[in-house]
Amino acid sequence: MRSHAVVDSPFGPLTLVAQGDALCGLYMVRQRHRPDEVTFGEPDPGAGIFARAETELKEYFAGQRHEFYVPLTFVGTPFQQLVWAELRKIPYGTTTSYGELADRLGKPSASRAVGLANGRNPIGIIVPCHRVVGANGSLTGYGGGLERKRHLLDFEQEHETLF
Repeated sequence: MRSHAVVDSPFGPLTLVAQGDALCGLYMVRQRHRPDEVTFGEPDPGAGIFARAETELKEYFAGQRHEFYVPLTFVGTPFQQLVWAELRKIPYGTTTSYGELADRLGKPSASRAVGLANGRNPIGIIVPCHRVVGANGSLTGYGGGLERKRHLLDFEQEHETLF
């Protein structure tokens, strides 16, 4: 059973979606590949999972958190889930390319597939798909928009040395 809550952020409202006691979605307004809201379940802003996620997000946006520990669950293909798990290993304040990510998965010719899975990441920010860039370091697609991606990367670079 799914439920959802909306929390504020520097990027505007974020819709958090939970399946049971784990977060399965974090969506920005006007995000590409944002599911239809009927799939989010009933509003339940008082659920503990949302309070925990909101606390961790507030700490992140205050520059006080570099890793998230809120429980997550993923709904996607096995390959997508591999990519999303690998995204969580990209250190705060750093970037990697789609090709490097494909190499780490043992699939060096799959950079395009990695990019597609990256673009379908259902838990933005917490699962840091914004840390993936083009082979030459250029900013490439981001479901939340390139302006948001640039802002997140700049923010992390600025706060990286605080820990």
